[in-house]
Amino acid sequence: MTTIILAAGYGTRLYPLTLNKPKALLEVGGKTILDRLLEKIEAVDESGEAVIVTNEKFHKSFQVWQSRHRSDIGIKVINDKTKSNETRLGAIGDINLVLEETGTKEDLLITGSDNLFGKDLDGFVRFSVAKRPFSTLALFDIKNKELAVKYGICDLNADSQVVGFEEKPLEPKTTLAASALYFIPKEKISKIREYMKTDLPKDAPGNLMKWLSTEDKVFGYVLKGAWYDIGDTESLRKADEEFSKKGEA
Repeated sequence: MTTIILAAGYGTRLYPLTLNKPKALLEVGGKTILDRLLEKIEAVDESGEAVIVTNEKFHKSFQVWQSRHRSDIGIKVINDKTKSNETRLGAIGDINLVLEETGTKEDLLITGSDNLFGKDLDGFVRFSVAKRPFSTLALFDIKNKELAVKYGICDLNADSQVVGFEEKPLEPKTTLAASALYFIPKEKISKIREYMKTDLPKDAPGNLMKWLSTEDKVFGYVLKGAWYDIGDTESLRKADEEFSKKGEA
């Protein structure tokens, strides 16, 4: 299994903290977000190489981090060569770039670099493998319809298949929010290339999964434990407090 870690954003909502440092290398509880994320990924039996895709601005920062990081799995850093938020390829464009650069034909575990989970990823990966040859996305029950209007919200049937996917709905049908964690089996990699040929948005990977749920079957796995979506200073502060409390530094 190849893991793709999406880290080509510019973290503008975290300025000034991210003016000269990528969001993934900010610390929560004494460790970088990226180090904490990789601990979860490395613990999954199926884990192979992890590919971090970043931009021109932060490429050197990740290279310096990589020179100091010790890992049980291979880690590769890819520069998508973009230099601004306005010219970035978008998350789906970056996923496609990784496919072109690495030529991987393995299952894909895809995650945002600002995504932290309270529980291990084994449950999600086991569920995803059991649902192959179809794709899976991770969901988190935010249990609040007022908050749900800020997320991509999914509706599942009795078999956990995604039967509805709305981005920031005005009237959410459920409170199952799509987190930036996806499993695309090797049998469906061609679907990513197919999507790239459309005129649909190439920014958020949720757009790919929403499209895929109409073109093919996609299943949803509801995460247990906490989920930290670190997008602004308040969410960073909360994550830092929680991890510091747990003494996991």
